[in-house]
Amino acid sequence: MARSEFSAWCLMLGSAILGTLTTVLLSGCQPPVPLSTVTLAAAAANETVVADVDKSKSDSGSAADVSEFIPPAEVIESGKEWPQWGGTRVRNNVPNAKNLPESWNIGKFDRRTGEWDGSKAENVRWFSSLGSQTYGNPVVSGGQVYVGSNNGNGYLKRYPSNVDLGCLLAFDQKDGSFLWQHSSEKLITGRVHDWPLQGICCAPLVEGERLWFVTSRGEVRCLDTKGFHDGEDDGPVQNEVARVGDLMNSGEGSDYEDSLSSLNQGELTEALTKVLTDAGSEPEGDIEIKTLAENKSWTAKGNFGGVDRTLAIKQLGPRISIFKTLSVEDKQDADVIWVFNMMDELGVSQHNMCSCSVTSYGDLLFVNTSNGLDESHINLPAPEAPSFICMNKNTGEVLWTDQSPGTNILHGQWSSPSIEVLGGVPQVLFCGGDGWLYSFKADGGKDGAGELLWKFDCNPKESKWILGGEGTRNNLIATPVAYDGWVYVAVGQDPEHGEGEGHLWCIDPTKRGDVSPQLAVKLEGDSREPIDHKRIQAVEPEKGEAAVDNPNSAVVWHYSLADQNDDGEIDFEEEMHRSCGTVAIKDDVLYIADFSGLVHCLDAKGNEDGTPIVHFTYDMFAQSWGSPLIADDKVYIGDEDGDVCVFEFGAENNEPIEEINMGTSVYSTPVAADETIFISTKDKLFAIGKPR
Repeated sequence: MARSEFSAWCLMLGSAILGTLTTVLLSGCQPPVPLSTVTLAAAAANETVVADVDKSKSDSGSAADVSEFIPPAEVIESGKEWPQWGGTRVRNNVPNAKNLPESWNIGKFDRRTGEWDGSKAENVRWFSSLGSQTYGNPVVSGGQVYVGSNNGNGYLKRYPSNVDLGCLLAFDQKDGSFLWQHSSEKLITGRVHDWPLQGICCAPLVEGERLWFVTSRGEVRCLDTKGFHDGEDDGPVQNEVARVGDLMNSGEGSDYEDSLSSLNQGELTEALTKVLTDAGSEPEGDIEIKTLAENKSWTAKGNFGGVDRTLAIKQLGPRISIFKTLSVEDKQDADVIWVFNMMDELGVSQHNMCSCSVTSYGDLLFVNTSNGLDESHINLPAPEAPSFICMNKNTGEVLWTDQSPGTNILHGQWSSPSIEVLGGVPQVLFCGGDGWLYSFKADGGKDGAGELLWKFDCNPKESKWILGGEGTRNNLIATPVAYDGWVYVAVGQDPEHGEGEGHLWCIDPTKRGDVSPQLAVKLEGDSREPIDHKRIQAVEPEKGEAAVDNPNSAVVWHYSLADQNDDGEIDFEEEMHRSCGTVAIKDDVLYIADFSGLVHCLDAKGNEDGTPIVHFTYDMFAQSWGSPLIADDKVYIGDEDGDVCVFEFGAENNEPIEEINMGTSVYSTPVAADETIFISTKDKLFAIGKPR
């Protein structure tokens, strides 16, 4: 498999958010032994003890302490921050950012050394290095910028760039200086759950001094945005154990055996001293070694890297591993508030990776678990595990769960939820892995369950799922967007599966029940018996089944094909193809890019007969995984070739005014805040703006 099957869009979610994934090779990567949240004593004593967290209370405070509830319209209007994927819980990437450039030049980067020649650079405020593969979308809040990536840059000495991690990186908004990193070690189950080199593909949610995100390991985590720079170790998770380094038993020489013997005698060898020094924890002065279990476990007390601390040392299979307790001295590490492990607590088995850009409504945090298939792409390991959950964002307590997609999950679930008050009811919109869009009441639920309001099958009933992307039935990887009382979403698949038939829907969210365009029925004489949804193909005509129009349909309009030139034929440019992207809408003008590289511009209202009004399509001649940004009367959209197309906003502006190359692929979505465009490319984060 050349690319990870996860998209996201991250997504780009990515979209979704999400982003999916490029070629990965394991050679040269050294995944460390996984580390649970444990006490240092447990680490030294060869035990694993989960931190004792009382989820009934938290020193993170109430919702009012974390952040004030700011309506999406105010966030959009201010144009100063963009604190989550899509900016707000409605996910419409249309900030009121002003004074944005329509052109720029990033200069030149030496492919071998990475050195920058900025002599011809224009409108680049700063850039920062990311990992070697980046699919996360930037988030801007509180004077900081956050991006998910992998560990290709190796910001932390204790995790050199050849150690594979999922990294959430925080930078200073003013100059791009690195602040801190959250490090997620890879799961030992491998690519079925945690695809190599893909890092963190979601975008975090930031409110005040709290940040929430989903790790590639299937954890929902709450962090302190200030890290340890505020001089505090916030909790309830405190004294978190972190890996310092490992001495491998390479089978060459005697460093490993000598080190075990020396530890038993209360001494550090040169080999262990080098491991500590390389990790930024160079021993200074006298070091007291205490043996807890001969040849198995020790503690080392002294000054390491200028900090007085006690380290835990353990013999773990073919390595000697060293751990430390994170403290306010560890400025480059993230400060974790609470952790909820969806794999352990809910039995979730994510496919390839867990990636959801979470969002909130008051005290409530909504998460797509990413539950999916195993490596066979046929078996669903955890059919009873939930796909959607609602949590208390302050404590990490799960309030309700839902497993609506059930056994009909096609592949994985990498989309992200959105929330809006629709028809007077707060609704949270979840994209299911079965290709259905689900709406629940955005509240704390009842008896551990959410209240389902409506569901919508985004695929034609006769469409068919075929392994590897050869079929016509699709996932939902994009994020639904709420605009002017309606909901918009496009279907797609993992980009690994290639191009294919797509659909873009505009849905009336005020209806209830099954509001799909059609219903699946069994024809028996004059009777029509409803049939339950089936995973591979909802309706099989050869079995006497049929799709009939749904009198309760919520379709406002639907876009799949449109003969724009009225020649009686459908050209490539007149089709909607699979998309990872999320729509952006302003003044009733809608933009979306599909995976075939077409930018589609439509009227958000459509025709009264349910047909779309297509203003234009534009071919970028390169696959697009991300979503548009509409800001300052311009539209920005990136592609896999690394080009960012810039359009004048408006239905009549069907050609870009600029196509600017960013040096490497742009899998993510541009965002704008405080007169600046932030773009994460495959390996760099750029802050682009006019001189101040």
